[in-house]
Amino acid sequence: MCVGIPARIVSGEGLRAQAVSRDGLCGVDLALTGPLPPGTWVLTFLGAAREVIDAARAREIDAALDALDAIARGQTDSAAIDRYFSDLAGREPELPAHLRQQLPPPQVQP
Repeated sequence: MCVGIPARIVSGEGLRAQAVSRDGLCGVDLALTGPLPPGTWVLTFLGAAREVIDAARAREIDAALDALDAIARGQTDSAAIDRYFSDLAGREPELPAHLRQQLPPPQVQP
């Protein structure tokens, strides 16, 4: 399984950068994003930046990764797990706009 890890660029030269992630200092390949300035958040997969993200999205992803760690440690209390997904807990999931447009119109009951 390949899991995306948020990382913040701290320095770089060309298509190589040093970044800080939840696991500490790491090297990041910027071939897919191009050179990025220090302070930029990226989502990395296997050491390669695949997407530029903002700090809020990085926090959400880190919280989800914290939830996976908690579950791996045997924490299965749903209330405790919900706090890792504060952006999702207590509400119905929503389809992205491009998928909502593909839904058939609701059927009217006679």
